Amino acid sequence: TSQNHGYAVDPTNLPDGWQALYTNANDLTNEGLVHTSKPFFTAQFHPEAHGGPTDAAYLFDVFADACSRYKAARATGSTVDQALIWPKTINDYTPPAYPKKVLLLGSGGLSIGQAGEFDYSGAQAIKALKEEGVEVVLMNPNIASVQTNVDPSQSQEERLADKGAADRVFFLPVTPDYVEAVLEKEKPDAILISMGGQTALNCGIELDESGVLAKHNCRVLGTSIETVIATEDREIFKNKCLEIGEPCANSIATNTVEEALAAGEKVGYPLMARAAFALGGLGSGICQDADELRTLATKALAVSPQLLIEKSMLGWKEVEYEVVRDQLDNCITVCNMENFDPLGVHTGDSIVIAPSQTLSNEEYHMLRSAALRVVRHLGIVGECNIQY
Repeated sequence: TSQNHGYAVDPTNLPDGWQALYTNANDLTNEGLVHTSKPFFTAQFHPEAHGGPTDAAYLFDVFADACSRYKAARATGSTVDQALIWPKTINDYTPPAYPKKVLLLGSGGLSIGQAGEFDYSGAQAIKALKEEGVEVVLMNPNIASVQTNVDPSQSQEERLADKGAADRVFFLPVTPDYVEAVLEKEKPDAILISMGGQTALNCGIELDESGVLAKHNCRVLGTSIETVIATEDREIFKNKCLEIGEPCANSIATNTVEEALAAGEKVGYPLMARAAFALGGLGSGICQDADELRTLATKALAVSPQLLIEKSMLGWKEVEYEVVRDQLDNCITVCNMENFDPLGVHTGDSIVIAPSQTLSNEEYHMLRSAALRVVRHLGIVGECNIQY
């Protein structure tokens, strides 16, 4: 085998015709070998005590295909091509040009859907962009956030050289009108909307639909607007999941209070009402009867264009995964988390434990595989959170 009991094959000293198939990203040791012309390959991952991720399950398909082609060739007496056939990979990808200046929509005031985690992610985005030599313009009306901290003793030259500080900060509301004003003044060639919470996402959608981004030739970095809408619109998201066979709760999308009440009669009480375009559960809740649904729907539809009426899962276990994907379709789960309280208690009022403590190995990997399928099908680029 390529790696076992503290020993590993040296990939720099392989015989002719052999090359590395897998390399461990943690310690750079070899985890697999493959022959360049013959149907030989090996792969070994750890731990071995139990089946783990299914990411490399395609190796069985490669093996079975080689066997089938060999058997078919023998049956007809023809010559078999012994080379293994691997799944297509993205090898002609041309990365887009690096932006020279990026407008980052910041976290704004702390609230459900754009709390302290977005201040942190925005601060990290600034640092990452500055390390790549990109000029950063930040819009954030919250002077008490980490990402807007400016050292008054720094000169302009020192601030530009500071890898953790934006080059310019606009203490302005993150609204389409103000953002367009900054676009006209700064003329950035890209905008980052995924680091500012719900307000930044909604603002980015409005800017795209109104043609402002196209007018100023400003592209969206990371996840596309189309995908943002697919994740924010409850009905579109449900249909996207069903396209790849991922089950969702029985639900009906509504746009008015009357539609919500009619949907409630079909779904049955108690039910769960979820407002679209609202991170953190804002405008959502469990309704025991039509009167509660009318009250909630009236409030939710005042701030959201859509309300999803779905089967209640009160008391079910609540689990979530953090997933990161890049443009080359590399996809990893950073961690998974489990709510201490069952569904029905808001996360902000509960305790979240990472990693999960009560899932079996099969359950953990089933949900992990589902997360990767959903994220890839949606086309998310960057980090996201998926909840079960």
